[in-house]
Amino acid sequence: MKVFANNCTFDYSWEEVSTANWLKYCPWNDKSTHVIAVDTLSRHVDKDTGILRTERLITCKQSAPKWLASLMGGSDTSLVFETSYVDPETKKVTMCSTNMTFSNIINVQETVVYQPLSPGKTQFAQEAKITAVCGGWQKIKTAVEEASVDAFRKNAAKGREGFETVLEMYRRAFSEEKEKQQTMLA
Repeated sequence: MKVFANNCTFDYSWEEVSTANWLKYCPWNDKSTHVIAVDTLSRHVDKDTGILRTERLITCKQSAPKWLASLMGGSDTSLVFETSYVDPETKKVTMCSTNMTFSNIINVQETVVYQPLSPGKTQFAQEAKITAVCGGWQKIKTAVEEASVDAFRKNAAKGREGFETVLEMYRRAFSEEKEKQQTMLA
């Protein structure tokens, strides 16, 4: 098993980050073109805790190395199942995802957490546990895991840049809407 970990800080409030998170794969984000579709399967608020639980299916276009793609059947799309929890009381978003495609070859368990550091800053913590479960030589398993960690590392930088763009556009759009409403009330 290999582990990829990534932490960063967004200069946006937890409220902005937790709301804009739902727009992460929108047209504003030109860095996430690998995401083909995001389908919400279920969503509900626990009446006792107030926690919003959402299940989504994310369809992605793969860019795996050719040798790895051939091991995985040559398909260039994959499915990821994501369950997220938004706790407004503790101001914590936790997203857990796992690959559904190629799970007989590789198992990827990713956890992302957003928590406030201060009123205008939000901490992002990401951890992915990657385990090759395919049979065969340890050398092949290690190569599969290392290629997956490398892909996570490359995508992390693009993901942050893309989400920063989404956050900026989100802030601008809601600021403009707020101005319009204030003008109408005046």
